[in-house]
Order: sequence, then C-alpha cells, then structure tokens
Amino acid sequence: MSKPVRVRFAPSPTGPLHIGGVRTALFNYLFAKKNNGTFYLRIEDTDQNRFVPGAENYIFEALEWLGIPPSETVNKNEKFGPYRQSERKEIYKQYADTLLEKGWAYYAFDSAESLDKHRKQHEAEGKTFIYNWHNREKLENSLSLSQEEVQERIANGTDYVVRFKIPVNETLHLHDIIRGDIKFETNLLDDKVLFKSDGMPTYHLANIVDDHLMQTTHVIRGEEWLPSLPLHYLLYKAFDWEAPQFAHLPLILKPIGNGKLSKRDGDKMGFPVFPLQWTTEEGTSMGYREQGYFPEAVVNFLALLGWNDGTEQELFTLEQLCEKFDLTRVHKAGAKFDPEKNKWFNHQYLQKQTDESLAESFTKILAEKNIATTLDVIKITSLIKERANFVSEFWDLADYFFVAPTSYDEKGLKNWKENTPDVMNALLVELESINNFSATALEEKIKPWLLENKVMPVLRLCLVGALKGVDLFQLMEIIGKQETTNRIKKAIESI
Repeated sequence: MSKPVRVRFAPSPTGPLHIGGVRTALFNYLFAKKNNGTFYLRIEDTDQNRFVPGAENYIFEALEWLGIPPSETVNKNEKFGPYRQSERKEIYKQYADTLLEKGWAYYAFDSAESLDKHRKQHEAEGKTFIYNWHNREKLENSLSLSQEEVQERIANGTDYVVRFKIPVNETLHLHDIIRGDIKFETNLLDDKVLFKSDGMPTYHLANIVDDHLMQTTHVIRGEEWLPSLPLHYLLYKAFDWEAPQFAHLPLILKPIGNGKLSKRDGDKMGFPVFPLQWTTEEGTSMGYREQGYFPEAVVNFLALLGWNDGTEQELFTLEQLCEKFDLTRVHKAGAKFDPEKNKWFNHQYLQKQTDESLAESFTKILAEKNIATTLDVIKITSLIKERANFVSEFWDLADYFFVAPTSYDEKGLKNWKENTPDVMNALLVELESINNFSATALEEKIKPWLLENKVMPVLRLCLVGALKGVDLFQLMEIIGKQETTNRIKKAIESI
C-alpha cells in the first residue's frame, strides 16, 4: 500500500514572500488536495543571520488570505513538531555524526582565508576552485589529518565544518516528475557543508532530515533547487532512507526580457510581486491584497503560470483546481509573467461579485472622500462594474453621480453650438412635464427629441462634464429630476 501523500512548503523568513514562492505553496496545496493528502508548512530559519522580524507572520497571513492555509505548521497540528527549524537544532547533530561514522562525511578545518587563497590561485591559473574529490585530501580535513590531530583540534575548540563526501566516478540517473530522467556526474559536484561547529546545520542537512522525519512523500519546489538534487538524493542513500519523489517547477519569468521575475520588475512596471504589502525603512512594496486584487483571482492566475489542464479553460475555482491539478501537466519551460493578464483575471472575478458586496466596498471609498449620499449605490455599482478591474477604480468611473461638473471637457464643447442654449432650455420644459422619471420612460419620451435636435452629446456634457459615463437615461433616473435640471441650467449659464 502506498504512503499517504505529504507535501510541504518550507520558506525561510528572510523577507516578504515572493509570488514565485506563493506559486510553489499553491502547487503543493493543490497536489495534496488532489491526492487526499496533507500540505504542511515548515519554517526553515537555520540561517539566523538572514532572519527578518515579521517575515514569519507575513508568510502565515499571506497563505490565509489566499485561501491555501497549511494543515500542519507552527502552533497548528504539530504532528511532527517543532515546525520551526531553529527549534529542532538538537536533532541534526546526531545525523551529522551518523554520516561521519559511516564515512559519508568528514571534518574540515580550512579557514576562510586559506580557502580564499586556493580560489585566487585557481583563478590565476584560469581554473575554478571546487572543494571535492580532486583536492580534498590535500586540504585541512579529517581525510588528510591523522585521527589524533582531528581529535586534538576539536578538543581545542578549533572551528570546523562537516562536509559531505561525494562519491567518485559515479553517474547518477535520477527522475523528476516534471523533467523526466536526468543525469549527474558526481565528479563535477562539490563536497557541500552540512554542519557547522556552532551547532547549526546548513540547509541541505536540515532539509533532508526534516523531510524524512516529517514523512514527506513528494518534494515540489522551484527550479533553482535542481542543482541540489544529486546531493539530496545521495544524502537519502547515505542514511539508507527512501527518497521522496521530486518535482522542480519552472521559473516565473520577467514580463519583458530574460530572467527570473524580481521585485525590481514590479517596481519598474507598477505591479506587485508580493501577496501582501511589505514595509521597511527603505520604503513600502506593493501587495496584491492592498492593490485590490481578489485572492481567488491571484490563485487562478498563478495556477496557470506553468500549468494547464489541457483545455482552453482559464477560469477555475480553487475546488476545480484541486480536482484537475496534475504535476505531469506542469511545463518545463519558464512562464512569462503578464501583468495585464493578471488584471484581466481580477476583472473576471470582480464581475462575479454581487452588486451588494461591491457597493459595500464602494460605500467605504465614498466615506473616505466624505461623500454622504442618498443615491442608490448598488444600482450605480451595477452600471459601472463592467468597466472596472478593481473596486478602487469605481470613484473615477462614477464620481459624476455624486459631484456635479464644475468644468467641461474641450472635446465635448465642440458639440456646443450658438443655438444650443435655446435647445437646452426647450429640453428643460420637456423634462418638467415628465412625472415618471424612470430610465425606461425617459428613453421613450425624450430620446427621439434628443436625436432630432442632435443634442445627446450635449446633454451628457451637461450632466457629466465629459463625453463619458453610463447610459444617459439610467444616470438621469439615479440622480433624479431636480439634479438633472439643475445641471442643465448650470451648463447653460457656464458655457
């Protein structure tokens, strides 16, 4: 019987969560749900020098906002806790010792200065210095020193690291769910540091030990971790553990040019690359939430960056994504980030909202602008929402409902002729005689008259101040008879 699916998202709290990390979390979540498995979150904070206060809470808050929270994490169903690596540091030394005992690792005492000297010597000869099979027995480590010297140095408190001993002359044939079969030559790999004398493991050791102890069945992570795959596979082999299945996701690429999407791209082109706003002494970075994106729209957009279900369908609920998601349909090539498509998704989800909920959000915007109104905000919202990508655009699309024009667009003024005041005064007489000021009645009674006198654009100019806006008769119904006639009179006096 196969093991229950367990996948993880394991970010480092070194700053805000990049949208690429969000997509990794999403794909893990979808895979877990599709397979009735568990999606858990582990905080990988072994590098305390890079720890940023607030980053950990930011990660939790972002996943909650997106609607993809983990089933297990820090202070939540800690079945294999602790879920914060810094609280697990006592665990790792025994595994480093196991590797030393089995001959899969060795102590290295090389100082930063001596390693730097080796690098410079190699560079001078046009070579690249790699700490591996080629030179490890010539350097300061337990492979070149006697056992007595090694013990003496450790006893004297000499700084050391534990390095993994990569096998010589082997070809590793590994499999990736997305990329298929991949070959690695061990002679080209370096002996990575696994453990430091300060008692802290490096990412590689902690990651493998935790994935094993937390019974991870599939490791779904970014393409940037592909070079680490042979080391991680060999670590599983060294411990005699069954390795999980691996899947390396394609990069999210810049909208223009080559390379990985960065914060700089977002700043330059005016779109967010973080789910939530992030503020530091240097300034504030945009967040999807604060920019007015719906979390469902962000999830839908991200799901299609590097994956599709084989159809032309673009709009998916989270439940549909969970049902259809398949790692074998993830592309190998990088996915170009398209800010306009991102807005398109938000537009689609805005149209799905009820007029009532959108009107509630719009009312808050009106309150911020100190606009008190008796107008039908729900009706106004229903008329303008098709033109909007974000609720924040509602004011610019509907300001003329609440504030009468004080100036008139030059393009619209071209329709104002010498006899226009007389025609508009005649229209005022027509309007005074109308008791039923509904859009339907107005259209029936005055539209033919407006067309005949060629003043439809003029009337819009009077009411809006420009040749823009919703259906003219709907506008008149909402602002009412009194406001309609007042605006026409004002235009006659002003223009």
